[in-house]
Amino acid sequence: MSVTFINSGLPGVVIAEPRVFSDERGFFLETYHRQKYVRGGIEAAFVQDNHSRSSQGVLRGLHYQLKSPQAKLVYVVSGEIFDVAVDLRQGSPTFGKWTGAGLSDENRRQMFIPEGFAHGFCVLSPFADVIYKCSSLYDPADDMGLLWDDPEVGIQWPVSAPVVSEKDKAHPRLKTIPEDRLPVYNHEKRP
Repeated sequence: MSVTFINSGLPGVVIAEPRVFSDERGFFLETYHRQKYVRGGIEAAFVQDNHSRSSQGVLRGLHYQLKSPQAKLVYVVSGEIFDVAVDLRQGSPTFGKWTGAGLSDENRRQMFIPEGFAHGFCVLSPFADVIYKCSSLYDPADDMGLLWDDPEVGIQWPVSAPVVSEKDKAHPRLKTIPEDRLPVYNHEKRP
């Protein structure tokens, strides 16, 4: 197989390492192949691709949608980020837990974040171009978030003074988010 799938420690969050074919001309890799990714546990059907460019120290997140939940497949075209997923599913055995991975244009890793998780990242290089596939369309009316530095979640961000938007600074802590604004864990449909 031309991609290796690694368990992140949180059920459903998967790190993908595509095989890179390099020679004197450069390199080639598949960034997505539906059949292979389904075999690796990534069954989401993607409907939207996004591209963001951010400067060093920028932290984006933690974002999620409730009515139109988005699974995401994240990878870095240039630069390096620390990518994070937080389980927000009420009733989940890993509710409030997080996992993170370094993604870069050198390691070519990808991170899959399932529906029901908040997602965010911080930029470790002078800038980073991040591409992510989404399983549902962005809906501004359904745009929700979790405070990036919620002490009870305890994410170990590798930046000391991140640049965070006013919107992201205003997100609530997990313990103050009303239950009707959190996804529910579906025991039959795992991750």
